[in-house]
Amino acid sequence: MFGTLKPQAPDKILALMGEFKADTRQGKIDLGVGVYKDPTGLTPVMRAVREAEKRIWDAETTKTYTTLIGEPGYLSGMSRMVLADALDTDRTAALSTVGGTGAIRQALELARIGNPDLTVHVSDPTWPNHVSILNFMGLPTATYRYFDDATRGVDFEGMKADLARARKGDLVLLHGCCHNPTGANLTLDQWREVSEILDRTGAVPFVDLAYQGFGDGLDEDAAGTRLVVGNAPEALVAASCSKNFGIYRERAGVLLAKVADPAQRDLAQGTMSFLNRQTYSFPPDHGARIVMTILEDAALTADWKAELEEVRLGMLGLRQQLAAELRELTGSDRFDFLEHHRGMFSRLGAMPAQVQKIKDENAIYMVGDSRLNIAGLNRDSVPILARAIVEAGV
Repeated sequence: MFGTLKPQAPDKILALMGEFKADTRQGKIDLGVGVYKDPTGLTPVMRAVREAEKRIWDAETTKTYTTLIGEPGYLSGMSRMVLADALDTDRTAALSTVGGTGAIRQALELARIGNPDLTVHVSDPTWPNHVSILNFMGLPTATYRYFDDATRGVDFEGMKADLARARKGDLVLLHGCCHNPTGANLTLDQWREVSEILDRTGAVPFVDLAYQGFGDGLDEDAAGTRLVVGNAPEALVAASCSKNFGIYRERAGVLLAKVADPAQRDLAQGTMSFLNRQTYSFPPDHGARIVMTILEDAALTADWKAELEEVRLGMLGLRQQLAAELRELTGSDRFDFLEHHRGMFSRLGAMPAQVQKIKDENAIYMVGDSRLNIAGLNRDSVPILARAIVEAGV
């Protein structure tokens, strides 16, 4: 049986991680892996997370299963955090998942059950694992224009023209904020236009909200999601706690499904429960319970929000510093897009050969399409990267 297996194409980012680890050069810089790092290069445990875990440890009396859909308090807290006033509890089903990726997979399974003939429309470019999952599931895909390589901003006119071709019942996969891999975000007015296009075509919005709080703030980063979900008769949202709570390895995610009529909510909820049972049965609880403990305690929530804001402002400061360094070195403003992008990532606009040159000559690692992780920098490494970018002829 297993002799018939075929080698799978390696994940480029994971392969880059291995290459970085094997590099023995001093002062090497990892801008490839998509995790937040503080100025010392550590992905820290947040203060509120530590305190929540202590409380869980002291209070927990059993390790028995939670429910198939997850802990109700976690689902309620995450639903409110993501959707706020756009949350219609009578029309929204929720599911605890294995991270944001698990939420994406379960969303696609749910949509395929509801409409076996759907096409999933994804931005060009998008997170590579979106396409990998869709291809693995055998779901038809279409791309819509998103990133303008010349301006390093959103090609909104191209995006609108492509989305207008979506059919009723198709899924349109949207990045809620901090677009991965480009860092280029829609404005709220542009979100409103996207919502109007979806309304005309009958396509269903599917928002991947992996970085809420990393861009312009918790509420600001969810504003587009809330607008689209509030206006749409049906919608899907996959949210992750990996980044904003810093609990990557705990794999805490949530799937929200808004249905057209309250009478359909229990049907959707039952189908989502069924999907968990078929995939991994009961969802993991520890990460979800950490989040629930924080969101249900005002003091912990306030401390978590304060630390998350420190993280956000730190990344914004690095963006501004890098743009300023490049402005000084080049005597031009062509890299100012870096301070306008949001979240951990930006696409630099370098050619693969230039990315390779930066790696070979400076031990600076970024993804081949020139996606760099701003959070992999610190104040001392920003000037090193800026010089390397200019010397590579970007």
